[in-house]
Amino acid sequence: VESMWSCGSARSQSFLTFWKLLLSCCSLSIWRSNGGQIETQGPDEPGGGGGLATGGEDEEDEDFIEDSEVEELFQQQGLPGIVGEGQHRVFIVHPDVKWGHRKQHLTTAELMMAEAVGLVNTLDNWRVVDKIILSTKTPEKKKIFGKGNFQLLTEKIRQTAGITAVFMNVERLSPLSEREFEDAWGVKVFDRYSIVLHIFRCNARTKEAKLQISLAEMPLLRSRLKNEMANLDQQGGGSRYIGGSGETLYEVQQRLLKEREMKIRSALAKLQKKRHLLRSQRKHKEFPVISVLGYTNCGKTTLIKALTGDSGLQPRNQLFATLDVTVHAGQLPCRMTVLYVDTIGFLSQLPHQLIDSFSATLEDIKHSDLLVHVRDISHPETVNQKANVLNVLKNLQIPDQLLSSMIEVHNKTDLINNYECLEPGALPISALEERGLDKLTKVVEEEIIKSTGKQILDLKVNLSTNQLSWLYKEATVQEVQVNADEGSALVSVIISTAAYGRYKKLFGGSSYMPRACA
Repeated sequence: VESMWSCGSARSQSFLTFWKLLLSCCSLSIWRSNGGQIETQGPDEPGGGGGLATGGEDEEDEDFIEDSEVEELFQQQGLPGIVGEGQHRVFIVHPDVKWGHRKQHLTTAELMMAEAVGLVNTLDNWRVVDKIILSTKTPEKKKIFGKGNFQLLTEKIRQTAGITAVFMNVERLSPLSEREFEDAWGVKVFDRYSIVLHIFRCNARTKEAKLQISLAEMPLLRSRLKNEMANLDQQGGGSRYIGGSGETLYEVQQRLLKEREMKIRSALAKLQKKRHLLRSQRKHKEFPVISVLGYTNCGKTTLIKALTGDSGLQPRNQLFATLDVTVHAGQLPCRMTVLYVDTIGFLSQLPHQLIDSFSATLEDIKHSDLLVHVRDISHPETVNQKANVLNVLKNLQIPDQLLSSMIEVHNKTDLINNYECLEPGALPISALEERGLDKLTKVVEEEIIKSTGKQILDLKVNLSTNQLSWLYKEATVQEVQVNADEGSALVSVIISTAAYGRYKKLFGGSSYMPRACA
């Protein structure tokens, strides 16, 4: 194969590329020769190194997914079109659809271009060298643009020195379109799917995020493989069989990708069980859960840091800085402990495959007691960003009751002189300067008490019984004032309606009085 490379012909280079593709997808399998056929060794076979480790007492441990196994599933595949390491000098093209159902009504081409520039600048060692907005009437066509505009674009790209990639600012490019563009321009071509996916890859930290990204890469891997096979077929090299196995090269490659996808889904299922267990534990302990959500880079992490005082949180002024759902404990004015969930940021035209891959993560939103929607009110596209967030929530089938109680927060008011909030019910704040947080926590407290059915009560208990220990176990004890002479205590508790019903059934109608939050 290497000798073929030295020949330098297009056919030999394409053939070498194919074999690199074939070998790159075999990293999860052990290949062996058996009667002229090639087989893969599964996870349950002796010596199989590609499967998830199972067996013994560790099967009960939901975290028994080795880091090395996750890293293996997270490996970059090296397929053409998948964004690789290193740096790129990028030319951005934004197709401006003038009419039809694809026309953007809540934004402008200039703002969409600005977001595309922001995506590229998020990546280290990537630089935008030029950009262009071109109108189109045929965005669904293979070349997206008409003949005249496509020729104009081709000339501009060829005349711009140092370009290593073109970013076509559309949700997804078909394999045919990508191939057409790369043939015409001689550089790699990316769409929003591949760029956002690479940003995700760079920011992934936990096992779950890495596995979700690996799953989101599968459609891209398949389309790139199909594209490469089309090149080989044109040169007569794509239909050969492997060692008499009866499988074409393309079929072997597809089978390996399917096996890899099954392993990723199996690993994610284990982590999802652990997430469900953690959810159940929170519910049992009756910690109210508040999901903080919003468009990417709206200031969610900064707000949670301000609300909880968690010094470990390090917000970054960067798109998709938070990929891994994290939970942080904080206290409301009544001293009620709540859990703030920092969620992944949303984006306009975020491909559905990415949303589907992160559905397990986003499912935390559905199980919350309250949603807090954070908006960057200083952003020129804040109205469009709100519409996109609400659209994603609608697609996630969030319960109507949860949506109707959602608190909308207008963040980054410090960037606007004399900001006046004109939207009813919205709360203006500056998370960075910690302005407006007292009112926010007060509203959050009221909504949490309403949504969870909790009450804040002062209960008089007899210290000679196990009332106090029961309250510590089943409710949140805020304060205990002991009256030694009477052998009693006045206990301030936050307790659910159900728990209070059990308390009365066990200990009778002890005197109590509701206590207002202060």
